[in-house]
Amino acid sequence: QVQLVETGGGSVQAGGSLTLSCVASGYTYPTYCMGWFRQAPGKGREGVATVDSAGYTRYGDSVKGRFTISRDDATNTLYLRMNSLKPEDSAMYYCAAQEATGCLVVAGTTLPDPAAMDYWGKGTLATISS
Repeated sequence: QVQLVETGGGSVQAGGSLTLSCVASGYTYPTYCMGWFRQAPGKGREGVATVDSAGYTRYGDSVKGRFTISRDDATNTLYLRMNSLKPEDSAMYYCAAQEATGCLVVAGTTLPDPAAMDYWGKGTLATISS
């Protein structure tokens, strides 16, 4: 059974940093596309960043240059380093996996649609105050 467990959320002031972690188990982790998504209150779930099995990364426009996604295949752990945080980054952050070596996206988009991800963690909350 695939399990994704996120940790690392918390409350910080604008301009601060957080590092989220996601430990994966129950499948061949290195061969999957992995990603971070977020959902703010009253809004839909949106892609933040993805990394495929070859280490190729993609980012949403709103986080490009501030967030860094990485994966440690030796420990089956996915990370999201978030710098220069803004109040609008406040959300529940979810780790997700797609059963594909390369992250599958719709033509013209950068990140997978949330509906295209196969497995999800329960999320970790990040709150950024102004």
